[in-house]
Amino acid sequence: MHSSRRTVLTAAVAVAAAAGTGAASAAPALAAPAAKAAGSRPGRATGSLVDNAFWAGHQDWRAGTGHGVRSVPGPVAGLVIDKAVGRTDYQDPHTGTTATWEYATWTGPVHHSSVPATEIVAHWNADTPAGTWLQVELQGRYSDGTLTPWYVMGRWTAGDGDTDIRRTSLDGQADGRSSISTDTFALDDEAGTLRVPSYQLRLTLYRSPGSRLTPLVRRLGAMASAVPARFTVPASKPGTARELRVPAYSQDIHKGQYPQYDNGGEAWCSPTSSSMVLDYWGHGPTRAETAWVDPSYADPQVDHAARCTYDYQYEGCGNWPFNAAYAASRGMNAAVTRLGSLTDIETLVAAGIPVITSQSFLASELTGAGYGTSGHLMAIAGFTADGDVVANDPASQDDAAVRNVYKRAEFETIWLRTKRYNATGGVSSGSGGVVYVYWPPRPTKAQERALKSFGLL
Repeated sequence: MHSSRRTVLTAAVAVAAAAGTGAASAAPALAAPAAKAAGSRPGRATGSLVDNAFWAGHQDWRAGTGHGVRSVPGPVAGLVIDKAVGRTDYQDPHTGTTATWEYATWTGPVHHSSVPATEIVAHWNADTPAGTWLQVELQGRYSDGTLTPWYVMGRWTAGDGDTDIRRTSLDGQADGRSSISTDTFALDDEAGTLRVPSYQLRLTLYRSPGSRLTPLVRRLGAMASAVPARFTVPASKPGTARELRVPAYSQDIHKGQYPQYDNGGEAWCSPTSSSMVLDYWGHGPTRAETAWVDPSYADPQVDHAARCTYDYQYEGCGNWPFNAAYAASRGMNAAVTRLGSLTDIETLVAAGIPVITSQSFLASELTGAGYGTSGHLMAIAGFTADGDVVANDPASQDDAAVRNVYKRAEFETIWLRTKRYNATGGVSSGSGGVVYVYWPPRPTKAQERALKSFGLL
């Protein structure tokens, strides 16, 4: 196994009893279904399987309901605390410390997805100075008209200092029909007829009482999907051949480093892939920011990314939205979504945008990999003239061995499938085409066109 990231997407999760969401603020009710709400930005459905929606900018924030927040203009526009509307005591389960925080909230409009969903992953782009944090929640409406609870999708801060909470997902959230597994909302019986055709997101922004500090949320989004159970996918035809100059970093050279952040090595595929792409864009951490890393360690930016993506509940660095949020904290735009084929990745690579993919496979299923994994992230740097995949695979013995070329049809299958046979002959799940996409604050026209084609802009 080359990642501690669980592979539960598309797997039914049996839950014996409903559990509370543990939300730190009061939950307004979800409005009844109505006409498509202003400010709800449905993206293009990728093969009718994926809907991307996001809120960013003054008009979008106005479309929701705010209590104590305001939208600030300028080069770094976003939603901030204007005047706190309440206080709450939060006992951090990972430090045992109880602290008082003041907060303000924003509840988004109802988003009617173009895809009645079986799974939803929320993500956000925000700045969270020391002494601030945010919580993202989701409430869906089932196709029978009833509501899910308000589920906590993440409690996030970029730092881990004395004035910060420990960033965390929240286990144990369920209502008997759906549940949260780390960062993913999923129906418990995805083979049934129940779906989630609409949902709302809610932000709660926190800061130390009486301070002038505030998180600044630049973007809030979600990917809703309904990928059918499948062991195989049809191979796409090769398209544009291009290879981007993405730096090559090995996760394996970090084995045994910083046990408090899951010990490096195979557990760090996600932050290692994120580091490669951030450095491609020139948005990696500075020497001053990585000064805490043992100077004998190579590629300290990888250690830094692991520290800054570590989920204290999951006890690993593979939380998908946390990796996107880390990239956003570096000044990037970032989203978690699913794509429908390698042709989609070719579209982004042709525009100069590398893509991070999630896949699982046996050693026999990916020629040249030399290992099997129940969940692993790679940075896709390009495609050969034959259409094969140029992957910066962090599961390599050193940086020089990171660039690999994998057969197109094999790679497409292990990335897009939702079901697979594991080493013992049983059935396990696959990611169904999950990717991280990071892009610069001022994309080129070609990059804008590519991103818009997938509903990311």
